[in-house]
Amino acid sequence: MTRTLIIVLFTVSTLLCQAQHVLTGAVRDAETREPLAYASVLVLPSGVGTTTDMSGNFSVNIPEVRTPSQIIVSFIGYKTDTITISERQKRYTVLLSHDVSALHEVVVVSGTMKEVTKMGSPIPVEVYSPALFMKNPTPSIFESLSMVNGVQPQLNCNVCNTGDIHINGMEGPYTMVLLDGMPIVSSLATVYGLAGIPNSLVKRIEIVKGPASTLYGSEAVGGLVNIITKDPNTSPTLNVDFSATHLAEYNADIAAKMKVGKSDALVGINYFNFNNPMDVNKDNFTDVTQQQRISLFNKYSFQRRDQRQASLALRYVYEDRWGGQLQWNKHLRGSDQVYGESIYTNRYEIVGNYQLPTAREKLVFDYSYNYHLQDSYYGVYKYLADQQVAFGQLRWDKKIGNHDLLAGIPFRYIYYDDNTVGTRQGDSTDTRNFPMHTYLPGIFIQDEFHVSDRLTGLGGMRYDHHNHHGNILSPRLSFKYAPNKNNTFRLSTGNGFRVVNLFTEDHAALTGARSVIIENELKPEQSWNVNLNYATNVVHTAGYLGLDASVFYTYFTNKIVGDFFTDPDLIIYDNLDGHAISKGITINTDIAFTNSLKIIAGVTLMDVYQVEVQNGEERKIPQLFAPKVSGTYAISYYIDRIGLALDLTGRFNGPMKLPVGPRDIDPRPDMSPWFTIMNVQASKRFTNGFEVYAGVKNVLDFFPENPLLEPENPFGKNFDTSYNYASIQGAKGFLGMRWTVP
Repeated sequence: MTRTLIIVLFTVSTLLCQAQHVLTGAVRDAETREPLAYASVLVLPSGVGTTTDMSGNFSVNIPEVRTPSQIIVSFIGYKTDTITISERQKRYTVLLSHDVSALHEVVVVSGTMKEVTKMGSPIPVEVYSPALFMKNPTPSIFESLSMVNGVQPQLNCNVCNTGDIHINGMEGPYTMVLLDGMPIVSSLATVYGLAGIPNSLVKRIEIVKGPASTLYGSEAVGGLVNIITKDPNTSPTLNVDFSATHLAEYNADIAAKMKVGKSDALVGINYFNFNNPMDVNKDNFTDVTQQQRISLFNKYSFQRRDQRQASLALRYVYEDRWGGQLQWNKHLRGSDQVYGESIYTNRYEIVGNYQLPTAREKLVFDYSYNYHLQDSYYGVYKYLADQQVAFGQLRWDKKIGNHDLLAGIPFRYIYYDDNTVGTRQGDSTDTRNFPMHTYLPGIFIQDEFHVSDRLTGLGGMRYDHHNHHGNILSPRLSFKYAPNKNNTFRLSTGNGFRVVNLFTEDHAALTGARSVIIENELKPEQSWNVNLNYATNVVHTAGYLGLDASVFYTYFTNKIVGDFFTDPDLIIYDNLDGHAISKGITINTDIAFTNSLKIIAGVTLMDVYQVEVQNGEERKIPQLFAPKVSGTYAISYYIDRIGLALDLTGRFNGPMKLPVGPRDIDPRPDMSPWFTIMNVQASKRFTNGFEVYAGVKNVLDFFPENPLLEPENPFGKNFDTSYNYASIQGAKGFLGMRWTVP
């Protein structure tokens, strides 16, 4: 009897097991192939469902396969997809495309230093995913940002190709660049460190235009760029990207995910090499700087109880770049035989956060540290700089009724030393060195209050104490009014400030034969801004239209300016006796059609200038490198039948003021011409995660006139490398491949 019962039970269990059908698969972003964690998976008609894990994988048991049976996969911000189940197929890969009509679900952190939806944020925040930058692949974030309307990566030297980021026409020192919300890209890195951030590590980029010093402190005067790196939990197992141009530029990106104890780790390696001196304009100088750069990145995400936050990221960047006369080599570094500019950069970074194990209150400690060593020669002039920045911040996040409170106690320490007049005291005969020590403790509080379902307000105040400049207050006030889910109005006003760092005032201080003079003790700059923003989404039968428009006005006091014209042998720094203004309007559009055509375009109209008081009269001086008209465009079309994507991208700039000296010694044009840099690309994706892409950059072959003043005499007093408004490269072809392993 017992034997018979066992046989019956075994037979029944076998039949039940055979009746179960196990479906497995993965859900990924259709453009980037990144896994989508916690996507919803529902099987019909059985009604059995599950969610994907941190790697985007899912497994679900269904009683049987009925005809027809379907898998419905959905994820916030993406179009829902439906897959028909086959009795023979047990594993499925689902590729979800972005749903541009669901932008209100996109989560951002830069505007309020906490996770909120983009449309729900009282502060206008622009969000850009790697999918946009893949339409025009570049070896660094610095070059990629040229695709963002109102953001201008500006080359400041047409020999060594150093640069910074301008927002709405304001110079690079007014732009704060954050890595995962931490202020590590500043001062020296504003000029040299941006090129070392590879695109392969970027999850998204958030941009706030206008002062943000209430939350982020010094340097967030004109705006901020927050580079959010990928989460090790949801990154692909392996991501490889190799590319090359016909001018012998080579770039390699490799990112891999692994398990280290109880933590998930993401390791990234980026290598860029360009060693092909060219002189198309026949001035005996390299048209583009020769570079060799390696960047190592390692990010850890720790698993803790109750989903508490804990992460740690480490990065190392080494770069060797040079530009100058074609006869130059490293043996001539610092000599007066042949002119060359040679820069060695060593940079270390640590970024992380840790949520304290408190039961009732949410307390998070943010921290970052960077060390930057700069060893450079500009002809015979040596520039040796050592910078260290340490940052710590304790944040408290609390919701009470209709009030969403945020408070923090930040502290920043900056050590800066170099061999220039900037770290000396006394007269010109006093050669003693006095490194700069900056202590900047502070406190801030922010209250986001909900007046009604349609009206939200945000108020904040920050207090900082600078060990040299004293007390600094930074208030801000914003309102968001949304009459319905498709229309939003935002009105923001606030204050920004920036403490002095001499080197970032102007890179030209070290790239020629001029001497630096500090007229008076420099005071911190202050700015007041007002911004009116309107955003709308319109869904129609042919597709979707998104519109985002802003009117901005910024008023500066104590603006630090460099006088290049009074004496061609000198650069004279002082606070402006007057004020400066940046005003204009910017419009961004995002248009998608059901026939797979997509258009992203934007235009910025602005007027940026400073007003000086001379002999009791005001004099208006236009800002350098600030075109009154500029814009970007990206037109994409996907041929689904053959899996081919076509992209046309570009940027256009109207005339902008250029740095020239007196007419009798500097005959170069003081205004740049209208120009556009247009790029084309075709990419083919395969089902195994492999992708190839090819195209042409600067397809119209625009070549700027960037003449050096007296290139035949680079050691002369009139030699100047700051006259630069576009890269000195014509059309160039590129070819690349990507491979993603989920």
